[in-house]
Amino acid sequence: MTALPGTGAASSSSAFGEPARTAERPRRIVVVAPLRYPIAEPHAGGLESSVWHQVRVLRARGHEVLLCAVEGSDDLLGGPPEFALPAVHWDDPADATDSTYPDGYLEVAVPALHRALDWIRDHADQIDVVENHSLSGHVLSRAGELGVPVVSTLHTPTLPDLLAHHRAGGEPRSAFLAVSEHTAAAWRAEGVEARVLPNAVDTDLWPLGPGGDDLVWTGRIVPEKGPHLAIEAARLAGRRIVLAGRVGDVDYHESMVLPLLGADAEHVGPLRQPDLAELVGHSACALVTPCWDEPFGLVIAEALSAGTPVASFATGGVPEVVGSSIGAGLVARGDVVGLAHLAAGLADAASTTPGFRRRVRADALERFSLHRRAEVVEEVHEALVAGHLAGAGKAGAPLAPEAAA
Repeated sequence: MTALPGTGAASSSSAFGEPARTAERPRRIVVVAPLRYPIAEPHAGGLESSVWHQVRVLRARGHEVLLCAVEGSDDLLGGPPEFALPAVHWDDPADATDSTYPDGYLEVAVPALHRALDWIRDHADQIDVVENHSLSGHVLSRAGELGVPVVSTLHTPTLPDLLAHHRAGGEPRSAFLAVSEHTAAAWRAEGVEARVLPNAVDTDLWPLGPGGDDLVWTGRIVPEKGPHLAIEAARLAGRRIVLAGRVGDVDYHESMVLPLLGADAEHVGPLRQPDLAELVGHSACALVTPCWDEPFGLVIAEALSAGTPVASFATGGVPEVVGSSIGAGLVARGDVVGLAHLAAGLADAASTTPGFRRRVRADALERFSLHRRAEVVEEVHEALVAGHLAGAGKAGAPLAPEAAA
């Protein structure tokens, strides 16, 4: 059997050169990322950010991790060439969207993904677990033949392609985690059992900020995120707003966002985490304006970690992220007037109430700890590995609630 390459794990002397351990830790993990965008800063979106942090925290905890992702991703160095998948390239930037692919891309990318899965199958005795974050259903349809337990995290609403491939796959199927109860319920209605494990934030990268006068909006510039509504709400609140994020739909940006920009509304583009955290931490309040059933709402957790209050539309998994935080409030989806009033009130409370921002951050630290989430991920891995080694053949059996709650 060919030895696996190094992984950049915390212990540089270890390598994938011997059969997988049966001890609990450390584990050898392959993380399969989504196609389309590199897993690198500045992050293309919340999904890419979550995967980037997942790889980093698992390695920091001593695990050996191989990342399978598109070219240009961080942490690909040292992995097999099969794990460097083709990235999306648009001949005309004006055609770029987050919901479509360039002509011919999938004809190249899907075979490349299958070669990566072949590699996993051929080295199964040297891998403990596969973490699947891909939005391609091919990982699910082949989960039963890889010879290693697979756990897939559901980051999105139900997708027909994922459902079809999951149902077409043989036993053992993938096990599933979901980023919110809302997301888990949607998939459960389609016959896919998932246990809830919310996303987390590297709170060391999101320190307590002093606040400021401006409002802030962060995320992808796409219709479903509704940044144009954030600009309207900021104007109603009488405050300047700064938008930070990558344009994911050029037509929407040019027709709905650009005309609204001006002295009181600025778009600064995508930012790396330290710069983004500084911007959010120096803001009076963050606006979150999803126009779809948001699966989670990572930007909410990030803002609260910086002590910055959040005014958001109540949709999808957002209420779960807001929780009982004193620094966050909800209005009905599309209620721009209500959002403006809410943001003004939260901004005033943050600036006039002693210790307000510290209390907001303290609650976020308790609920969104990256290392605490990693501990649960490790428990999930151990349960799957134990079942696999015991020959249970039930990698897709529902995870125990205590392993993923």
